[in-house]
Amino acid sequence: MHTSRRQLPGLLGEARRWFDDALLAALTAQGAQPVSSTHLQLFAVLDDDGTTVSELARRMAVTRQTAHQAVHSLVAAGLLEQVPDPASQRRRLIRRTASGRRAHTLAEDILTGLEHTLAERIGTETVAQLRAVLEQPWGRPPEPAAEPHGLGG
Repeated sequence: MHTSRRQLPGLLGEARRWFDDALLAALTAQGAQPVSSTHLQLFAVLDDDGTTVSELARRMAVTRQTAHQAVHSLVAAGLLEQVPDPASQRRRLIRRTASGRRAHTLAEDILTGLEHTLAERIGTETVAQLRAVLEQPWGRPPEPAAEPHGLGG
C-alpha cells in the first residue's frame, strides 16, 4: 500500500475538492443553476427546517458576512428564502425553496453516484472503511499544550 507523508488536512481537502469539482460539473451538465463551492457547502450544512445565518457561518467556518453573501446570492437565484424564526421574533431562518429542494435532491443523487464511482476505483470496502472512520466522533479539538516551565522569553 502506498503511503504519503503529506498532512492529513491537505489530503482531506483534496478529497473534498474531488467531490465538489465533480458535483459542480455534473450539475452544470444537467443544466442546473450555476453555483460555487461555497454555495455547495452552505447547502450541505443547511437544516431542512431552516438555519440562521450565524449558525451557517459557524458550521461553514466562515465569517457571518461571507455566509450572508452566499445566502443573499442563493435567495436571488430562487434557491433559498428567509422566513421568521418561530422561536424568536428577532431571528430569521434560511431554508430551501421548492427549487432549492429539487436542486438539493439532484445534488444528493449525484453525490451518491460519485461515491459509487469512487468505490469502483478504490474498492467498496475501502470506501466503507473511510466512511466508518470519518463518522467516528473525534471530540473537541485538543487545547494547545502549556509551554514547559523554564522555556521561552
